[in-house]
Amino acid sequence: MKIQTKLWAVVPAAGSGSRFSKTELKQYQYIQDQTVLEHTVNRLNSLDLAGCVLAIGEQDNFAKTLSFQNQNKIHFCLGGKERVHSVLNALIYLSEIAADDDWVLVHDAARPCITQQNLEQLVVSAINADQSSILAIPVRDTLKLVQSNNLIAKTVSRDLLWQAQTPQMAKLKTLKSAIETALADNVLITDEASALEYVNEPVQVVQGRSDNIKITYSDDLELARLILQSQNP
Repeated sequence: MKIQTKLWAVVPAAGSGSRFSKTELKQYQYIQDQTVLEHTVNRLNSLDLAGCVLAIGEQDNFAKTLSFQNQNKIHFCLGGKERVHSVLNALIYLSEIAADDDWVLVHDAARPCITQQNLEQLVVSAINADQSSILAIPVRDTLKLVQSNNLIAKTVSRDLLWQAQTPQMAKLKTLKSAIETALADNVLITDEASALEYVNEPVQVVQGRSDNIKITYSDDLELARLILQSQNP
């Protein structure tokens, strides 16, 4: 897909992945002879990216040895303590080589199953509306509000609830400023949209797919393997 404006990707990949394993990083587990991170970045490279910035840990000597598509467009920067700090470091890095109005897609390192069609839908929707956008899916299951003693307090209406995914897309200066403001005010930032919401930047939802899973626990790896196999028979 050719687009008129410059489009960059940011992949925060400096996390410890403690919920996956105390000793192994989920982004470096192998599926079909490639690491999760390679699958993820190569999916992003289906877009016409100006470049992709990977924010990696200080002790990470492995990421730079991997074989990514469009290797000449891969950049590395130092990650931070939390995901939000890694994203901000990547945006600061991008500020030196990209324009303020360039678009940035931030995508989890452990979401290797994102489809090219969904990526293109997100990009087209954001650019056409000239508005920050995220992928998300409507909540399907019945939701329960549970008390500390594991007793149900009530059933929560799911009618207006969506489950956020990545990529999340915004203009470089807009996103960088939003994250900096939120951090300065000690606001909890769980994703890019929450920073944009804090500064009253409108964010639209683009419907994603349920197979765009995030590998969080060890059994998610097998599910991701099955999804990738079904997507690439």
